[in-house]
Amino acid sequence: MIITLDYNSEIPIYIQLRNQIIIGIGVGGLSYGEKLPTVRQLADDLSVNAMTVNKAYAILKNEGYISIDRRYGAKVSAMRQGHADYKQKLESELTLVISEAALNGISSEEFMHICSNIFTAVAVKNQHLPD
Repeated sequence: MIITLDYNSEIPIYIQLRNQIIIGIGVGGLSYGEKLPTVRQLADDLSVNAMTVNKAYAILKNEGYISIDRRYGAKVSAMRQGHADYKQKLESELTLVISEAALNGISSEEFMHICSNIFTAVAVKNQHLPD
């Protein structure tokens, strides 16, 4: 998986890294059970501070996307079932995205088409998930 960071963005690097890993899992660039690079290795590869990677990994672990074991390192966790608190977060984030889309002239139909295409692409990649 290729991680692309925007060092000039207002979004903190650790958040960008978290988001890139989640997208990587979602589109199939990272498989369930796959070992992630060590904190040091990823920090070196991305030319960022190891604490930045450590913070991103800690958030991903807390959110259940990865597991971390001192002996085996970080690995992608199995798919989670939707939780009520996540659904609330999703609604909140979608409200912002939909508002921005509407303010930029995107119709409801066009927005739904875009969402459907992306969701289908992600769902196809994740058909091999464990039950």
